[in-house]
Formats: sequence, structure tokens, C-alpha cells
Amino acid sequence: MDATATTTVTKEQFEFLRSLDTPTVCNLIEMVAPERRGLGYTVKHLHCPFPDLSPMVGYAKTVTIKTKDKVPLGEASYMAKRLDYLDYVAAVPRPSIVVIEDLDGEHAGFGAFWGEVQSNLHKALGCLGTITNGSIRDIAMIPPGFQMLAGSISPSHAYVHVVEFAVDVTVHGMAVASGDLVHADRHGAVVVPMGKIDAMRPAFDKLTAHEARIIQAARDPGATVESIKAALKG
Repeated sequence: MDATATTTVTKEQFEFLRSLDTPTVCNLIEMVAPERRGLGYTVKHLHCPFPDLSPMVGYAKTVTIKTKDKVPLGEASYMAKRLDYLDYVAAVPRPSIVVIEDLDGEHAGFGAFWGEVQSNLHKALGCLGTITNGSIRDIAMIPPGFQMLAGSISPSHAYVHVVEFAVDVTVHGMAVASGDLVHADRHGAVVVPMGKIDAMRPAFDKLTAHEARIIQAARDPGATVESIKAALKG
């Protein structure tokens, strides 16, 4: 979790973040935390089967999986891990976003963790959706409102199994710790520094005014390079 994070995010802060798309959140983070300009967000394409859903904002539940190699899925020790994992997902803080790193390297996505069953189960436990470099399936059977950003789409779950949970993960360049606040939409995802959310509000007003001035100058029927330069300079 971010070292400067507050212990909780308020209802008003959640509402503010949900009103923004993820590229705008990235812009605001650049303004209030310049050291974050080149890190903390996904840097490769993620498939989004539900692009029209509103942005999701939630606390990260972090998981690592493997899917290519066989595991003794019926053993009591593995079932105990699965049950402990469900306790982890259901626990505060909520709402959550499950961030899964598939550890199979070039074979990531060989089997899908996410489908009809897991999405319904996780939604019941307060999960808004998932971000994973692995694969997803059962697109038509996913419960309404459950967002998915995935490295690939595949038909089989193969030998998918949880390796660890509540651990640091990296998904398409975005490093995430358990409990981090994550913002995601069709564009990708970013870890939000919780201690900077209040500073993002005035930054948003400044950004909006600046962009509106440039766009207006560009759309002006009499636009010239000089008038656009003037708008850029403010």
C-alpha cells in the first residue's frame, strides 16, 4: 500500500474518482505527484469486453496464478488455500478489484481463471472486476457490471490454480500491492496515491480550463499557429 496513503478513502473521494476516466486520472497524478509520471499504470493493451462500463475504483486484492502445469487440485491443502483466498477477497477494505498476475511467462493466458463461476462468486464478495495479464472466458455469462481487463481471451481453464495471494504483483508494467487503490476503465489501469486525492480536485479544475482553452483555439475558424501557441502558453 502507498506509503503516504490515508487509512480510508471517503465516499466523496470515491465519487470524484469514478467521475473521471483513467487517462484523466493519470494526467492528474502527473500534476500532483510528478515522480509518478512514468510508473504505476499498465503499459500494454488489455482486452476489455465491456468498454461501455463506467470506471471502477477499488482496493487491490492481489493474486498470482499458474495455468499450464498440472497441480493436485483435489488435495486438502489446496482446497484450504482456496478457502483462505475467499476469506481474503471478502475481507475489508472493499470494494475490491482482483489484480491477478499469471506467472506462466510466455504461456500466460494458457488457461482462464475468470469465467461465469468466478465472476459471479467474486461479485458476491464485493469485487468490482479484475485486471490480469492472464485470460478470461464466458464473456456472455459474466454478471452485469463486472468489469474485466485481461491479457487475452481463451476457451479453457486448463490447470488454473492460485499460487499465492496478498502479495506484490505486476500486470503489464503496473506494480500493485495488496490494498492499493486502483482506477481502471477501457484504457487500462493506474494505482492512485491515496494521500494525493484531495490535491487532484483543484488540479482537475486547472487541467480542464487549460485543455478547454487549447481545444477552443484549435477549433476557432480563424485558428493560426500563433493563436494556438498563445493558447498553449496560457
